[in-house]
Amino acid sequence: MDQQLPSSLKQSVIFSHKVAQLSKALWKSVEKDWQAWIKPFDLNINEHHILWIAYHLDGASISDVAKFGVMHVSTAFNFSKKLEERGLLHFSKKENDKRNTYVCLTNAGHDLFLQTLETYKPDTYGVFEGALPIRDLYGKFPELSEITSILRHIYGPDFIDIFEQSLSKFDEDFKEVNGRLTKLESDEKSNYSSEGA
Repeated sequence: MDQQLPSSLKQSVIFSHKVAQLSKALWKSVEKDWQAWIKPFDLNINEHHILWIAYHLDGASISDVAKFGVMHVSTAFNFSKKLEERGLLHFSKKENDKRNTYVCLTNAGHDLFLQTLETYKPDTYGVFEGALPIRDLYGKFPELSEITSILRHIYGPDFIDIFEQSLSKFDEDFKEVNGRLTKLESDEKSNYSSEGA
């Protein structure tokens, strides 16, 4: 039996090309800004992304890093290995799971990751600047719900769930003080969230 064609092949091509072109242009801007942000820390984008994932998933498997980082398993492993050699990550195996390799931030990795966040400057990020007119018009940044829905269907609900959990964890773990991000201490978290900040 022949596979059913989309209702409009022409619209399918137009949609696919639009997504490809817009995604490529958006990524080019993000890539340039991300590289400039982390350059002083002698990190590349994959390494910084792995530190970010290790922070949020505390004890993530290399497979988790690859899945959530949208990278090949060998890429996740090789860049994690470089971070381990720099003393920023620790590799381990679990007693009940000897097949998978897990990564955790070392104290140095944790501190370096926090330093990168403290130096983030929104006005140097093109995508942020590009979204300001939308925020000014509607009072909030774009939710990106349609893109999230597309990615949920491509990568599965686990991918989006982990993404949303990481955003919640970030929101709970950090506060803004004088235009800089600061990690909340454990005792501050309950006070800060109860104040509705």
